[in-house]
Amino acid sequence: MRVCLVCSVVRPEEKMLLEAFAARGAQVEVVDDRSVVFDLQQLDAWRRFDVCMERCVSQSRALYVQRIMTLAGVRTVNTHQVIENCGDKFITTQLLLQHGVPTTRVMMAFTPASALHAIEQLGYPCVLKPVIGSWGRGVVRVNDRDAAEAVLMLRDELGGYAQHIYYIQEYVRKPGRDIRSFVVGDRTIAAIYRTSEHWITNTHLGGKASNCPVTPELDAISRAAARAVGGGIVAVDVFEDPERGLLVNEVNHTMEFRNSVPATGVDIPGAMADYVLQVAAEELMPDR
Repeated sequence: MRVCLVCSVVRPEEKMLLEAFAARGAQVEVVDDRSVVFDLQQLDAWRRFDVCMERCVSQSRALYVQRIMTLAGVRTVNTHQVIENCGDKFITTQLLLQHGVPTTRVMMAFTPASALHAIEQLGYPCVLKPVIGSWGRGVVRVNDRDAAEAVLMLRDELGGYAQHIYYIQEYVRKPGRDIRSFVVGDRTIAAIYRTSEHWITNTHLGGKASNCPVTPELDAISRAAARAVGGGIVAVDVFEDPERGLLVNEVNHTMEFRNSVPATGVDIPGAMADYVLQVAAEELMPDR
């Protein structure tokens, strides 16, 4: 199998994936998204690959790379549709609601005045997020009207176009942690608790990873969320609400797992490599 691995930098996750592919006898070529050039009228050379796996830090690069690979006739993991569905929080929420996946209450507005009205309808505290972003960047908890007015004023005066789209989410009183589950294909292969004294529990911001049992309830909601955004390889962020149970917060299309392998004891990169090679094998069927 010939695998194209497109990434921004070879991090611990990519090193683990390269080892997993090598153990399975796959030929992998690493392509740096910082230097690659695509001639959109000359894409034939990319057809030497059976599958392209993206591991880009930039969502926009990931989206365009996989669109281009699809144009070239190369199978992709994840697809550009999944990247778009996960990368925009509005689209993710819309798809979760359409597929009946339990999620948080969200309101959208497009001006500071309407956003303030929505915030007061939703109630304090609430959370403002950029519709596109990761690692907890730009995520703000608003505790009262003074804070809301200040945040909205700054976003209106200093922010670009995306900052003028107000994604307003209810604040879930989680028990000092959230859950991240890992879905590969249609299997929930592992999950971790992310625990922090801060209300944002991302491991990137200091949250500590520990093993979380994959209960039937967690398995069901994780696979449902993955199917809602189009499947593939995704990480599902889940809140534990004291009254409503599990609620999906977000779905991630280029998941990190360096801290989750030792915490869970699960060979996450191995499962990912198996899935990518399975996708490649489907393209190599006789009707290709």
